[in-house]
Amino acid sequence: MRYWLMKSEPGEVSIDDALAAPGKTVPWTGVRNYQARNFMRDAMQVGDGVLFYHSSCPEPGIAGLAEVASTPYPDETQFDKRSHYFDPKATHETPRWMLVDVRIKKKTRLMSLAELRATPELADMQVLQRGNRLSITPVSPAEWQFICTHLL
Repeated sequence: MRYWLMKSEPGEVSIDDALAAPGKTVPWTGVRNYQARNFMRDAMQVGDGVLFYHSSCPEPGIAGLAEVASTPYPDETQFDKRSHYFDPKATHETPRWMLVDVRIKKKTRLMSLAELRATPELADMQVLQRGNRLSITPVSPAEWQFICTHLL
């Protein structure tokens, strides 16, 4: 089993939106970074743990626990000319962008970015590294365990 931190802007999909979705499951659409796409396409497996992270908001941070709920499949927004995520180079025969479904397990207290940064046990966490802008990052088992212990 692997662990991931997946960022979502609350205006796109918040933890509450995901909790209200059928089966508490949402497709993780709109990823347009090759490394993040490759994590979903090549490394994620059903059942992997996910830290649901709110980004680009007044108080960014971890808002809940989730799990990968599907194998990767093409992100349909790449084909929709009306979508902000449309990619004119993508075709149904050769899709460029993939996604996985994410199922919310539990909404938690917000573990803010400031709290994450102030925690010595999380100093090496990839999301906290200078210049990191990826929407999906791996989380070590030790980081996952520490965060889960302090969120609940």
